[in-house]
Amino acid sequence: MYKLYKSLLLSFIAGSVALSGCQTTRKADRLYENYDYALAIEEFQEVFAKKTPDLQGAQRLADSYRLTGRTVQAEQWYAKVVAMPEADPINTYYYAEALRSNGKYFEAKTQYQEYAIKVPAEAAKAHAKAQATDAALKLLEEPPTAIVVNETQINSGNSDFSPTVYEDGILFTSDRGGSMGNAKAIDAGAYGWTGRPYLQMFYAQRNQDSTWQPPTLASATLNSVYHDGPAVLDSGNTTLYFTRTKMVKKVPENANMDPTSWVVEPIENEYVNRLEIYSARRNGSAWAGVKPFKYNKVDEYSVGHPAISPNGQVLYFVSDQPGGYGETDIYFSEFQSDGSWSQPVNAGNTINTSGKEMFPGFDQAGNLYFSSDMHPGLGGLDVFKAKGSRTTWTTPENLRTPINSPKDDFGMVFMRGAGNSLAGYLSSNRDSNNGTDDIYSFKLLSNAVLLVTTLERVQVKGKNSINQPLADVRLKLTPQNTADSTVAFSDRNGEYKFGVMKGSTYDLKGEKFGFLTQSALVAIDTVNLADTTRVTLIFDKSQREQTIAVENIYYDLDKWNIRPDAALELDKLVRMLKDNPSIKIELGSHTDSREGHGYNQILSERRAQSAVEYLVSQGIARNRLTWKGYGETKLKNRCADGVECTEDEHQMNRRTEFKIK
Repeated sequence: MYKLYKSLLLSFIAGSVALSGCQTTRKADRLYENYDYALAIEEFQEVFAKKTPDLQGAQRLADSYRLTGRTVQAEQWYAKVVAMPEADPINTYYYAEALRSNGKYFEAKTQYQEYAIKVPAEAAKAHAKAQATDAALKLLEEPPTAIVVNETQINSGNSDFSPTVYEDGILFTSDRGGSMGNAKAIDAGAYGWTGRPYLQMFYAQRNQDSTWQPPTLASATLNSVYHDGPAVLDSGNTTLYFTRTKMVKKVPENANMDPTSWVVEPIENEYVNRLEIYSARRNGSAWAGVKPFKYNKVDEYSVGHPAISPNGQVLYFVSDQPGGYGETDIYFSEFQSDGSWSQPVNAGNTINTSGKEMFPGFDQAGNLYFSSDMHPGLGGLDVFKAKGSRTTWTTPENLRTPINSPKDDFGMVFMRGAGNSLAGYLSSNRDSNNGTDDIYSFKLLSNAVLLVTTLERVQVKGKNSINQPLADVRLKLTPQNTADSTVAFSDRNGEYKFGVMKGSTYDLKGEKFGFLTQSALVAIDTVNLADTTRVTLIFDKSQREQTIAVENIYYDLDKWNIRPDAALELDKLVRMLKDNPSIKIELGSHTDSREGHGYNQILSERRAQSAVEYLVSQGIARNRLTWKGYGETKLKNRCADGVECTEDEHQMNRRTEFKIK
């Protein structure tokens, strides 16, 4: 897209030198042609405050706003440009993009369709973008996926983005400017594209109460006097991979022109900036041994935005090298036994599109998170999730709002440690009027449903117990190994639906006055996002001398050892006793009427005792347990000696029960 635009723009400039007013915009044009867009904006504004904009000037001002991320102003000026009869059709496309980034989906769709008519060769892309506006409206109807908070304590008025978890806080990239040791200023120069200092890496320490210490410049080993960052730290905290910009003396005919992905700013017209990946090794509390990635090739293209797989064996990155699927693609390289990296391979067209894919990252489970402006989203760059590795991936899933917005959303990273797989940081310019990015924290809410049913077990004389809905049970759901809990109450049907995350494990506890507390450990399935996980908690009244059957405790004929299937049922009793530490119980075992009274009595006593020993082996204090064998003295039905009964009727009498003492 940018190659097409640049060729059209250059041909237009060549044929328009005689336009009226050309002399008055000469300084602005020179700044624009040198990619000093921030300064060009000021000059164009000053000129157009005194005279009516011509086509070239209006288009260049619109472009300058677009390329500095100021979408509101870009929309306003592209609207003026497309109203001019001689305007190039590409402006219609950029107008649509600006409208979409500002959340004006209906208007954007109209402009995409108009562009498809004006440029038939681009119709497929334009129609795909038009369909994406419909998809965006549907995404906005979906429930929120997270809680997102702007970390105002560490954000500045400039761009702050792409955090990575580092020591007790985050390492992030910013153009706020600063000084390194010995008062060496690194902000002496300004980046002409934005008019702000060069990008550098900063460290911000997070306090125990989630507040932040003031950010400070990272090590001088990691920061040069030009653009540095973003970076990623491997899971072993031993190697840091980061992006560094290099000026290359070359006419920038094919330079990538997107400042969100690549920094392209020739100090003089014969220079172009390209990105490289470097690594540094931890040396005590410092970093040393900075070396370039083997496959940097600044004379031809950029590589940057490194991400390392959780096992440290695969390095993913972004490149605009020839042969990809789009403007920028995600590639990977594998770690070799000799310590080198393999030849990079494109991650494939499930991930990569004809647009821009960038800012890859991983959670602790190895899921890939990346940003794209072509996969169906809300506008600008959206964050997507995919499962897999190398060239094999599931269809990318849009993380919806509020992770994504109509603006650019990228650089998603998860906190480390137990229980932090649901929280982390991301970058966005959603709240910006001047195109700058901020760092946000997030906590994911749900992408699946846990349906909890609460039932009361009612004992019926002479029959098996029955279950009926139990309302107003207090349910507490806690992600395993965290202190974050959600509390709710079951409805009149004994049900409640929790939003949960696929692949996560939760502790569920149910409580109601007058009933024994119940709990369960729930693992949420990862097969299908539409699946609902169902869990049933069965409650018994907490009353003295209340007798409660332990279902499905079976023994082999004439045996009393605990079978594996019986152990599973007794484990539920173990959990109940741990959930209700104040109660003591008597465990009773019963037989049917077959065999003699004496034999049945001894057999039931041995079975009851073996059940008690199993509970003790699982951590239940022996002084909370007593046991008793009842033989055939407490039959639940008519099946006494000499009465012909079915096997099911006899089974009703072969049971294990516990009584609250």
